[in-house]
Amino acid sequence: MAGAGMAIAVLTSGGDAQGMNAAVRAVTRMGIYVGAKVFLIYEGYEGLVEGGDNIKQANWLSVSNIIQLGGTVIGSARCKAFTTRAGRLRAARNLVEHGITNLCVIGGDGSLTGADIFRSEWGGLLEELVRDGQISEEVAQENCRLNIVGLVGSIDNDFCGTDMTIGTDSALHRIMEVIDAITTTAQSHQRTFVLEVMGRHCGYLALVSGLASGADWLFIPESPPEDGWEDLMCERLGETRSRGSRLNIIIIAEGAIDRSGKPISSNYVKDLVVQRLGFDTRVTVLGHVQRGGTPSAFDRVLSSKMGMEAVMALLEATPDTPACVVSLSGNQSVRLPLMECVQVTKDVQKAMDEKRFEEAIQLRGRSFENNWNIYKLLAHQKPAQEKSPFSMAILNVGAPAAGMNAAVRSAVRIGICQGHTIYVVSDGFEGLAKGQIREVGWHDVAGWLGRGGSMLGTKRTLPKTCMEKIVENVRKFNIQGLLVIGGFEAYEGVLQLVEARGQYEELCIIMCVIPATISNNVPGTDFSLGSDTAVNAAMESCDRIKQSASGTKRRVFIVETMGGYCGYLSTVTGIAVGADAAYVYEDPFTIHDLKANVEHLTDKMKTDIQRGLVLRNEKCHEHYTTEFLYNLYSSEGKGIFDCRINVLGHLQQGGAPTPFDRNYGTKLGVKAVLWMSEKLQEVYRKGRVFANSCDSACVIGLRKKVVAFSPVTELKKVTDFEHRLPQEQWWLNLRLMLKMLANYQISLTEYISGKMEHVTRRTLSIEKGF
Repeated sequence: MAGAGMAIAVLTSGGDAQGMNAAVRAVTRMGIYVGAKVFLIYEGYEGLVEGGDNIKQANWLSVSNIIQLGGTVIGSARCKAFTTRAGRLRAARNLVEHGITNLCVIGGDGSLTGADIFRSEWGGLLEELVRDGQISEEVAQENCRLNIVGLVGSIDNDFCGTDMTIGTDSALHRIMEVIDAITTTAQSHQRTFVLEVMGRHCGYLALVSGLASGADWLFIPESPPEDGWEDLMCERLGETRSRGSRLNIIIIAEGAIDRSGKPISSNYVKDLVVQRLGFDTRVTVLGHVQRGGTPSAFDRVLSSKMGMEAVMALLEATPDTPACVVSLSGNQSVRLPLMECVQVTKDVQKAMDEKRFEEAIQLRGRSFENNWNIYKLLAHQKPAQEKSPFSMAILNVGAPAAGMNAAVRSAVRIGICQGHTIYVVSDGFEGLAKGQIREVGWHDVAGWLGRGGSMLGTKRTLPKTCMEKIVENVRKFNIQGLLVIGGFEAYEGVLQLVEARGQYEELCIIMCVIPATISNNVPGTDFSLGSDTAVNAAMESCDRIKQSASGTKRRVFIVETMGGYCGYLSTVTGIAVGADAAYVYEDPFTIHDLKANVEHLTDKMKTDIQRGLVLRNEKCHEHYTTEFLYNLYSSEGKGIFDCRINVLGHLQQGGAPTPFDRNYGTKLGVKAVLWMSEKLQEVYRKGRVFANSCDSACVIGLRKKVVAFSPVTELKKVTDFEHRLPQEQWWLNLRLMLKMLANYQISLTEYISGKMEHVTRRTLSIEKGF
């Protein structure tokens, strides 16, 4: 009860963004959890100024069943009155009336700047209220300090200092759904589509959707095209058509401009293509579709994490703490001084107004700059400077995972840019043994980005069953680099090849593993390709299950997810759907825990929310099977609730990759091949490659904030091979959040608070992973 005696208010302001509800839910529940009073302010700053019924105290159930809703259930409005001192005076009086001195604002930079002004004037406003006799001196003393914490809700991802703002990932989901739909119709008719996405001042949505769809041409405000771009664009579109491509996609941010600052409209681009090339061209303006719909899993988890961190920041605030923004850095929550972020965000706009475009891109941060450079590398084939002496083979191993094809595509293309000979292998290590190897060119991988599963075909076979044959083909095709994209088998397979180097000199080559598995159980990385798509697939199914349960009251669903022994899928899906419990192997549970869960659900059925959702990872316990849980819950809940089972099965592996997985796969493919090229140069002697050091066979992965290459021989020491798991997993600290938001009474001592960091030009230029 660290927050006893505190009062916290939460409001959403400015444009709405998917995930705001998840943030409101997390702030409310975490506030109540620590013993504070929590108030919801309806209609944003307008409600704060108007007061009355717009400020209501919340209880645990006030925010039930809202995590899956788009928009904001407490409303948002642009408010003129709050920009005046008189308006802020009324707002201060309304807060003091309820004893509220802690404010959590979810909105864009305008809303957050307004909150900071309000905070700086707070003392003066209270003095004025005392002078006017509206409040007493004692009341002013009791409420002498206003603490503010901000969460950035904006689909444009235009706020400097945070990797992702609330709503961005969901907006990308909407855009990719439209692009996938357009692609099929455009290919049927040989069409060109000009797609206009939101982003008046920031090209993030256009850039990432361009990268994730392999668009032919891209317009973003931060980097206007060179003069004479019209000729170049038409020439390039004509070229791709003449090579047999049936479709062209041009993506344009609504704020796109040319070098002199003149706007470039989507209709101008369309007319240009029609007049010069005669192509059948259509314009699609996405507009507010991008703000709508249900939030993605990423946004729900991000918002929940940020909401909890916001309450902790308010709890720990002192008179000297500046107003802060809770933000994401890698997979960690951090706190940043609000005005430092606002300042750098303004610097970007200033640089663009003054036509210092290179600087504007740098100020957007390293990951924006990375995206832009990779897009330029992969969008159009540039002939290699010279033919390199190296050849690389790319294969998929293990179960299919969304994003594999994106990684193969970018690896093939970047390899060709480097002048290497690139082979692809069908059916994993088995195909390598059977000689199912073919050379590929730039255009052989066109259109692979949005395809689910594995276009190369994949098998679980490990090399030790066919080592002689593999070695023979490595020699025959003169393969010096092996890029293996897959799950735990890919890692294990490369380890076997490395351990066989003593016997076979042919295996002294450069090897790299790109982790791709829905289970997210490969050591050496925090995220595997495909796990984001799988979590979204599981989450969508659970949303529907929850919906069916709200129709028939007093029902508990037990849902089984995949993942082998790894509980990542269950845990993250559980947070995203607001599950009551998620059973996983890594967090051992006993019959006493099951009993507590049943009692918890029995209590829940006495409230207005008469439904429950329990997730169970497929191998979480040898004896407490899904069937066992169903029987236990059914008999214990007799007369109070009934039970149903759902096994999600292979549904989690399928479907089109999410924007995150397309983007992540693209970047991992590029980084892996660039690393391999560098290593090949290092070990190339007298016309041949000989590599037998530890660091010549690595797993590439995202660890906290950075992309790291970890030698497979080092990772062997931290792997539990029996259960196919890394010995330490970062996401286990998310389990605390799952339990707290489901109302289990557990101690806060394990909670790790975010650190206060600073935002400067230097911090923005540090390599931030993705």
